[in-house]
Amino acid sequence: MEENGSTEHFSPSVQVNLPKRSIITRPGFGNSGQRISLLANYFKVSIENPDTTFYKYSVVITSEDNTAVDMNVLGREAINELLQTYTSDLAEKRFAYDGEASVYTVGPLPQNNFEFVVVLEESIPKRRNPSEDGIGNGPYKRYKSSLESKTFKVEISYVAKVALNSIFEPEKIQDALRVLDIVLRQEEDKRGMFLEIGEGLMGVRAFDSNFCPTLGGLCLNMDVSAHVIFEPGPIVDFLLANQKVNEPRDIDWGKAKKMLKNMRIMARHSRVEFEVIGLSEKPCNQQLWGDDEETVEITVYDYFVKRRNIELVYSSNMPCLDVGKPTKPNYLPIELCLVSVQRYTKALSRNQRASLVEKSKQNPADIIQAMKCNYVEDHILFDCGISIEKNLTQINGRILDTPKLKVGNNEDCIPKNGRWNFNNKKLLKPSQINLWAVVNFSERSDCSQIARELIKCGREKGINIERPHTIFEEDPKCRRATSPVKRVEMMFKQIIDELPNRPDFLLCVLPEKECDIYGPWKKKCIWGLGIVTQCISPTKIDDQYLTNVLLKINSKLGGINSLLEIEHSRQIPLVSDKPTMILGMDILHSGSNIPSIAAVVGSRSWPMISRYRAAVRSQSSKVEMIESLFKPLANGEDGGIMRELLLDFYETGNERKPTQIIVFRCGVSESQFSQVLHIELDQIIKAYKHLGRSHEIPKFTVIVAGKNHHTKLFQDSDAENIPCGTVVDTNIVHPTNYDFYMCSQADTMGNSEPVHYHVLLDEIGFSPNDLQNLVHSLCYVNQRSTTCTTIVAPVFYARLAAEQMSELTSFEEYSSETSSGDKSVNVPELPRLHKDVAGSMFFC
Repeated sequence: MEENGSTEHFSPSVQVNLPKRSIITRPGFGNSGQRISLLANYFKVSIENPDTTFYKYSVVITSEDNTAVDMNVLGREAINELLQTYTSDLAEKRFAYDGEASVYTVGPLPQNNFEFVVVLEESIPKRRNPSEDGIGNGPYKRYKSSLESKTFKVEISYVAKVALNSIFEPEKIQDALRVLDIVLRQEEDKRGMFLEIGEGLMGVRAFDSNFCPTLGGLCLNMDVSAHVIFEPGPIVDFLLANQKVNEPRDIDWGKAKKMLKNMRIMARHSRVEFEVIGLSEKPCNQQLWGDDEETVEITVYDYFVKRRNIELVYSSNMPCLDVGKPTKPNYLPIELCLVSVQRYTKALSRNQRASLVEKSKQNPADIIQAMKCNYVEDHILFDCGISIEKNLTQINGRILDTPKLKVGNNEDCIPKNGRWNFNNKKLLKPSQINLWAVVNFSERSDCSQIARELIKCGREKGINIERPHTIFEEDPKCRRATSPVKRVEMMFKQIIDELPNRPDFLLCVLPEKECDIYGPWKKKCIWGLGIVTQCISPTKIDDQYLTNVLLKINSKLGGINSLLEIEHSRQIPLVSDKPTMILGMDILHSGSNIPSIAAVVGSRSWPMISRYRAAVRSQSSKVEMIESLFKPLANGEDGGIMRELLLDFYETGNERKPTQIIVFRCGVSESQFSQVLHIELDQIIKAYKHLGRSHEIPKFTVIVAGKNHHTKLFQDSDAENIPCGTVVDTNIVHPTNYDFYMCSQADTMGNSEPVHYHVLLDEIGFSPNDLQNLVHSLCYVNQRSTTCTTIVAPVFYARLAAEQMSELTSFEEYSSETSSGDKSVNVPELPRLHKDVAGSMFFC
């Protein structure tokens, strides 16, 4: 690897033989730390009749005109009606329905194929009297509907057998577990509590249960968790609640379009689900309708009122929902549309977040009691001789020693409960800020006071901050009359005209945290001009707030706030001895058809493990493997992520190439573990070889860090949360794979949730103790605040980098092009970071 970045080209014609790697098994158990007795939300399972066989049957439902019915809409309702009507024909068998197109029974049905007829009552729109020709412009009122019976044909056909005893065979266990989990869902669907969040959203606190093999045997993992969903009901009711207005005339349709995009809705008149791609340009009584055969000169309003004979009461002057394709719109009047039950996946507002936390929080004792009291004996499980313990599983854990930190003046800092502070302390390596300015977009902020207090606090922490060159105040006329992008452009014209040179740093004061100035401002700074910036929206200016701001500023300017003591003294086992690079990898998915954003951070300035550089790329929507770790170009160069990070490691680490690489990957499921080894790891190796080291390959340790699980840990004899640094690698872990749970942070409300670490590969050869202590220590290298992170900092940083790039990017045009399913449309590339900020911790 050469300092100037020249490489030995990778040619596709050169055969690169990469070894096939398998997921490793557990090499042993850790024993460091103080022992603690814990309870886990796992319930031991006993099987008395292992010879039981489940029978799988397919289900097809069609309407009277032989068109297939959407099973997500009518499936469960039709199955329930079928079981009530034809009990004797089905030999009184109970069904476990998977919610899609299959049912399972214990033992066979009397015959392999059935055909039944069921009658369901539907709520349908009130029909309009054909003699009424007036246009409905009256005041908004709730939609009238009536009940109408409809007949459906249900066909049931035998598919396969699933033996319960396959649960004892590793290669077949997933089939049996899948059936048992479907059986559990039958009861879960009947339980739950709704929580009012506001703005058209609601929380659902429910039980999530699944059977899982553990080192201690088969268990039922049961959790109480809260999910956020759209509040079902009329679209107009949702928009009124979401925008906090009382009348439809007050709805901001620009905001509505953004909120409704990609939402699933159900048409009242047909009970068919659609996905919204946008709104019509004209109101319902002006927008022309195009049917399947031709475009006809009739408005959407007249089409539904006169041709379909459906009364429309209040939506004639509102836009229609477009539920078609970009090249072939399909318009529906808003009052015929209902919000379907679906998860809300966008970011919650501050008020919504606070409401959800407040209403869903439970202390450990409440959660334990809820799980004990709400366990329901399921009759299908009883039929196959499955019994489940009533009490949580008792396990042993260990509390690892808290890592010591080094701060300024070579002082030791010992965190307590995952927290520390800089009271009467200085930063380890403070920056010098000479030329800087304050930019004020907020009417209510006193920027002179903010600057004075920041300078004072900075000097106390060791940062020498000169007085700001200028405080730029936004012209009030611009604030009210122009777009956010234009406001930023006009502000930068002032900055460039007045500052004598490029500033070291710009402090941007915003009126609120969720502000539409943030994206354009950051985009201009880090993509356009390469200027380090920190955005703030202070509500209370005190020492703690200013210290946290300064920690972020110092990190972005290349300073160091603190280091691990073992990092400072170069005593990290197996890491300080040889050039070791640490990677954090994550992917941020947005809505359907919107490109995902892959972010990778790599450690720099070895032997340090507290400084990182980020590389971010866009990629195909919802693809979980990172596509651009290695990206050979037509000219033979590599345009991928790893080249950028490997060269940076070399240039900042005394021209040492990494001989060991530790990879922390977040956001992949167990079924994707082998892809991490065979797709992503292979790309990393190819990128390394492309830099001219084809005969040398680093040793790798690959760890998946997962937060998307339902394991909770409790103290056995105390109502408090478990201590930070608690690790568990026995009883509830995988029977053979190498995994452990770690809770690095002490939560003050609710219940502590550990991170689940899966070690897929360990060529470096860490002992369980050394690896667990390294993972724990990496939660204390957080440079942006004085609390340890819940997950290792490299993964935490990768998520921050992806989220920040997402806020700066608009993929609306791409989303419209690809919503038609056209796979030929290329994913737009993210602009590269300006060279002056690319190596900074801009994401802090």
